[in-house]
Amino acid sequence: LSSQSALVYLDCSDNDIKTLDIVHLLGLQTFDSRGNDDLSVIYVWNGFEASSGFSKPDSAVWQQPEVPTPTGYRLVWRDEFDDASLQTPDENLWWYETAGPGWVNNELQTYVAGKEGDVVTAEVSDGTLKIHAINVGNKRVLSARVNTREGWQYGYFEARLKLPKGLGTWPAFWMMPQSGSNWPKCGEIDIMEHVGADLNEVSSSIHCQEYYHAIGTQKTKARYLEGATDEFHVYALEWTPEYIRSFVDGEELFFYNPDLYPAGRNENTWPFNKPFYLKLNLAWGGDWGGYRGVDWNCLPQTYEIDYVRVFQKSK
Repeated sequence: LSSQSALVYLDCSDNDIKTLDIVHLLGLQTFDSRGNDDLSVIYVWNGFEASSGFSKPDSAVWQQPEVPTPTGYRLVWRDEFDDASLQTPDENLWWYETAGPGWVNNELQTYVAGKEGDVVTAEVSDGTLKIHAINVGNKRVLSARVNTREGWQYGYFEARLKLPKGLGTWPAFWMMPQSGSNWPKCGEIDIMEHVGADLNEVSSSIHCQEYYHAIGTQKTKARYLEGATDEFHVYALEWTPEYIRSFVDGEELFFYNPDLYPAGRNENTWPFNKPFYLKLNLAWGGDWGGYRGVDWNCLPQTYEIDYVRVFQKSK
């Protein structure tokens, strides 16, 4: 039934069904599977709650997908973007940053709070968050930058992402501290960045007073990832009191431990000892995103997020 995601009514009653998968039917409002005496399990989406329009035989149970959890960690926060009642990000979990062109990195986009007039830049539909970069005329590009309301100190942070394609696009999945805006001293962790000029090349970085891009000393690592703009891939960060390590599809991409460098471990090399919050945004142009120019004809573009999950060490 994965191809029927727009269904709002489904009647499977009085059949000989043993298992049933409605994981992708996020828009269902009425569902009936009574009369299937051998039905034992109905697979549903994360966060599912059976409303009054959902019926099943007593023999069957609702089963949500299991969340793969890194060894030694426990799930503490997540957004699966599968609440059919929402058309925009849940503002109990996320907040928007708004700013005009040139705010940071000489970027060209205007960040708005999810929409401006009829133009939607942050949309939740069919189980994903979609951040759109849209040219609304006269080279005015609207986009969105969202941040988690909650912050964490250390943990394992993971998102499943499909990246936009086009010269000038610059999507990111990253972290900044909850308190302190004195960049770079406050610290920055870039879990995933991609610029359209370097198609399918993804990177991870850290920035701090000792190591940051404006003076060319940032610690970073990039790799080519086939299909980064055509398929979903899983990007993750493990952040401990000792080190920072990033992964792409379970394979290590980047590792940072200040003890391995001559400057050692101090406030200028390890500001990563306080809560940070997660950020998702789609920039247009700028110092890096536009370093080979921008292709206005490629717009609109979409950065698609399947889920964001946060794990912390088991007590």
